[in-house]
Amino acid sequence: MSDFNLNLNMKSNKTLHIFYIAAVVCATFISCQDDFLDVVPTDRVSDAAILSDSTLFESYVINRYMGVRLTNKEAEGVPPGFGRGLEYALWSSLTDESIYNNDDNTWVIQQGNLSPENTGIAGTFWGRSYRGIREVNYALTNIDQVPMSQSRKNKLIAELKFIRAFRYHDLIRNYGGVVLMGDRVTQLGEDFTDPELFRRATIEESINYAVQQLDEAGSGLPLNNEGDWELGRATKGAALALKARLLLYAASPLYTGGVNDAAKWEKAAAAAKEVMDLGMYGLYQGGYGELFLTPGTHAEIIFARYHNLNAKHVRMEIANGPNGYDGWGGNVPLQNLVDDYNMLDGSEFNWENPAHAAAPYENRDPRFYETILFNGAPYRNRQVETFLPGGLDSNDGPSNWNTSKTGYYLRKYVNEDLPIQNPWEVAGTQNWIYFRYAEILLNYAEARNEATGPDASVYEAINSIRGRTGVEMPPLPEGLSQAEMRERIRQERRIELAFEEHRFYDVRRWRIADVTENEPAYGIEILKQPDGTFTYQRKVALAGRRFEERHYWLPIPRSEIQASNNLLQQNPGYSN
Repeated sequence: MSDFNLNLNMKSNKTLHIFYIAAVVCATFISCQDDFLDVVPTDRVSDAAILSDSTLFESYVINRYMGVRLTNKEAEGVPPGFGRGLEYALWSSLTDESIYNNDDNTWVIQQGNLSPENTGIAGTFWGRSYRGIREVNYALTNIDQVPMSQSRKNKLIAELKFIRAFRYHDLIRNYGGVVLMGDRVTQLGEDFTDPELFRRATIEESINYAVQQLDEAGSGLPLNNEGDWELGRATKGAALALKARLLLYAASPLYTGGVNDAAKWEKAAAAAKEVMDLGMYGLYQGGYGELFLTPGTHAEIIFARYHNLNAKHVRMEIANGPNGYDGWGGNVPLQNLVDDYNMLDGSEFNWENPAHAAAPYENRDPRFYETILFNGAPYRNRQVETFLPGGLDSNDGPSNWNTSKTGYYLRKYVNEDLPIQNPWEVAGTQNWIYFRYAEILLNYAEARNEATGPDASVYEAINSIRGRTGVEMPPLPEGLSQAEMRERIRQERRIELAFEEHRFYDVRRWRIADVTENEPAYGIEILKQPDGTFTYQRKVALAGRRFEERHYWLPIPRSEIQASNNLLQQNPGYSN
């Protein structure tokens, strides 16, 4: 039975899977008694128990932030959340940011072979999202039966609507118009030949529905969550941030059919400004790299998934480490991205400039050094050596089956204080940030520029990101045209949000993926000369990179189409 069919047919009058429910219930208390696990079954809890116990019901709600594991090598340690997060193959490895060194079902997408029968790592969103939506609908339908105060119910209702909107957001940005289930909780034995059950709404209808849910959620969510046990749960700021992102997408060319609607851009700018006007968030001033490594929360984080030693994700240090340290290579940055980091003075990097070509890693945007490990980068008491011959992190080094195909390794998210070898019990605790304040500023700047042009508020938003402690790039030049500012904002998103699951969606919503994703996947070959100097030659790191018009949206997996008795409409360009 397919995932979609399971989502529709799970019985609500029997039992429901509760992932890690004992641990989550335990986390809602200051401490757990030794015999607590004897009270709650470890894998299943009856819905009668959930609906009669307010603590179990709230734990059920908390668990809806997570989803079911659907593919190999996914969700190591804990179930997946929204998006891809900190997995082996990051979502960046489906873009011009990186490739996954040993495939992990990513090359099928990079090489343009994506199909309803072969979706690689991109095939999980439909099934997991609709399962999550059904589980939320179950809770919303039955919450009135739960013995708890109305104020507590209202908060949980708002939280559930946020979770549901996030699931729809994951569906919309991958598939376009989606099936809107409303509050429906489908049952086994229902007539699944009803076309309305599988009717896909338009993109505009889909976004309007999700935005309405977020408006309702935002009115009932707190500004802050109190206590560590509520860390990672939705707040008003999280709802407003998701709304701002969705409205930015809604105004973008892919979503409007290429029509430039200033009113939609204005609406997106206003939504981002609403987050800014909360006055609760700010740019992290402790260094760009540390932003992603600092435990707990800080002023820039609006909404995140928080991991700890009891709920670990993939150990980034070994999964992405250079082979000379016995790392596994993992997500290796492309030369395409490296070349887009500007010089420290704000000028573009250019291989035709002799000074740049002789020392390509000197005097670059400081975010480059916090994101990418390159030849000569100081790392773990030595310098990275990707050169030939003899480089420790090249094919001449140890564990050479893990050698980077691009000549680079990932530094972002990697904690140098954690071990590469035997990291299992001490690593895998970095936050995965869904929304942070820099994205809101970038969203605002883009929407305001498209609506009215580059006014002072656009400059202020971008320059605050470029000028914060640890980045300190020069401000943008005055007098930019709207088109020039558009390119600057897109460049800033490329650098600031690298490896954070934005690039895949940005190049599609801007309708430039037919350009960026048809560029070869470039790496670098570095040769060390007898005098100790280096020469650099660009190379193709992964052959056959290809993007077609149909790839602007993902295909709905064939199994989901079949489960609907072929009533579910496939995306254009893919056979039904």
